[in-house]
Amino acid sequence: MTLRYIALLIAGLSVLTCKTWAMVNVSMEDRVEVYLKDKAEISCIYTLKEPAKMLVWSTKSPGREKSKKGLFTYDTLENKIIDEDSEYAGRINFTHSHEPQNSQGSGLLIIDNVQLSDQKEYTCTVHNVSTDSGEGHTLLQIFNSPSLPVIEGTYTGISVTEEEPSKVAQCIVDNGYPRPIITWYKDRLPLQQSDGEVKISESETNKANGLFTVESNLFIKAQRTDKDAVFYCEVKYPVPGGVRMTESKKINISVHYPSTEVKVYVNQPDRLIKEGDTVEIWCEGNGNPQPVFTFTHNGEELSGDNQMLLLENVTRSDSGMIVCQSNDFEANIYTEDSVNITVHYLDQIVVTPEKSVLHQGENLNLTCNALSSLTTVTAWYKDGTRLVETHGLELHNASYDTAGVYMCEVTVRSLPELQEQKSVQISVRGKPKFTKEIEVGPVNKAERSVNLTCYAEGFPFPTITWTLSDQRTGHPVPVPEAENQMTDTGIVSMISVRAMSELTAKCSAANVLGTEEITRKIKAYARVTTTTTQATSTKGGGSGVIIAVLIICLLLIAILGSVLYFLYKKGKLSCGRSGKKDFTKEKASKDDIVMEMKSGKSEEAVLLQGVNGDKKSPTE
Repeated sequence: MTLRYIALLIAGLSVLTCKTWAMVNVSMEDRVEVYLKDKAEISCIYTLKEPAKMLVWSTKSPGREKSKKGLFTYDTLENKIIDEDSEYAGRINFTHSHEPQNSQGSGLLIIDNVQLSDQKEYTCTVHNVSTDSGEGHTLLQIFNSPSLPVIEGTYTGISVTEEEPSKVAQCIVDNGYPRPIITWYKDRLPLQQSDGEVKISESETNKANGLFTVESNLFIKAQRTDKDAVFYCEVKYPVPGGVRMTESKKINISVHYPSTEVKVYVNQPDRLIKEGDTVEIWCEGNGNPQPVFTFTHNGEELSGDNQMLLLENVTRSDSGMIVCQSNDFEANIYTEDSVNITVHYLDQIVVTPEKSVLHQGENLNLTCNALSSLTTVTAWYKDGTRLVETHGLELHNASYDTAGVYMCEVTVRSLPELQEQKSVQISVRGKPKFTKEIEVGPVNKAERSVNLTCYAEGFPFPTITWTLSDQRTGHPVPVPEAENQMTDTGIVSMISVRAMSELTAKCSAANVLGTEEITRKIKAYARVTTTTTQATSTKGGGSGVIIAVLIICLLLIAILGSVLYFLYKKGKLSCGRSGKKDFTKEKASKDDIVMEMKSGKSEEAVLLQGVNGDKKSPTE
């Protein structure tokens, strides 16, 4: 009995062991992640001492049990795929292997060019030869990275006076899968929905290709501080193995708010303003946009170009308070500011006396004044020389040297552009006086002429009279018209005479107080004539003509000498030694010389002075 029980127990254990070895264990990854259009690999690993009879693959949409659908069946004995789903035709491959020593087999499903429709749960069912089976499941997740986010702000501006939040910007991201998530930021701080302050509205579009387009709009209740704020959107999207993030470009928005104060100022405020200048006065408010400004001066409205008031060719009457006003009727805010401007000036100079005539030896005090808004410095000048730096100028013991033009110059030290000048004529009464001898020159030898200049001082201004006479004969010589020029102290007179012979020139200066004369002897100048030889076309031709002329002259001299010698031998030519004649020459002055000269081929003749009583024979 006991032995029988033991035999039954052993037989039962054997059956149980065989049954255990016949069971199939299948293991698969819970999730396989892959980018759209990439390649997906799904493995199916099972434990079985002998190779599986077949592997059956099926798919179903997650959460939809009734959507299960056969994908294909792999017959390990024939090593081929049967009953393949047409949806995957040409895109799937399958490999199978078995390792008896490890009692382990594996199958690898490869899907090429993955589509969004491939995102399903994949089931691998392994059947052994005893019709036992085991199965595993893997979810295939598809990803597609979206485009960069595009942000567009409301560039027309938003007002702080709006009661409801105003639209700030729009952010759009396209072609993402799964759906991307958009987050708004202000100055690197994320924005959340807040009643009356922040509002975010989103919409999504599932395109025909299954990808998502997400649009997000941001609305805020604008504050004045938002004028400097930076807004942008951040997009988060899943990728195989994690999550990525990208940001849009950063934008500023135009915030409109009323001006609560204004500021008015002068362009180049450190510059002193003088009469005749152009002045720019600017007015700025602390609001956006700038309000409409009104400028007034002494209660009178001025015409300005909104923010700027342009004052051209200003005068001292433009000095005073310039008021800038702004009035925001919508916000019911009135503001103003003012600036005081001073237009500096320098009046014309007043010199006393304006002109004066002094007697010789008298004294005179000159005063020079000019009204100015700033401190001035006064200086006196004569003939470009600085005399004194004071308002008054004292002249003592007047003489002809005192006479002349005195200039008073008034300058504003802190504004040198303000400067005035005025001259005064001082004359000293007296009879004419010559300051120098009659000047001779320059000489025009070709015309045998010379310029004579006479300088005379005196007041009233003298009248100049010229007289000319021949030194040898004493006869008067016609006087050409004189050129007279008035100076500060007298007169300058000039004549141009032809010195054919030695002359005596006399310059007479006369006024109501007397007459003065001055004389000077003028020598005669020889006449110079020039014969110009016509130039030939080339240098060589000109030289040849000169040589030819010289040769001809020598030949003529030789012929003339031969003829004279021939006549002398024949007795035709008499040199007579008798019949001497006396030649008496008139007595002439030692200085009487007349010369005629010719250059080049011109003849030269010189008339030499003789001595009274000299007698020479023809032979001499």
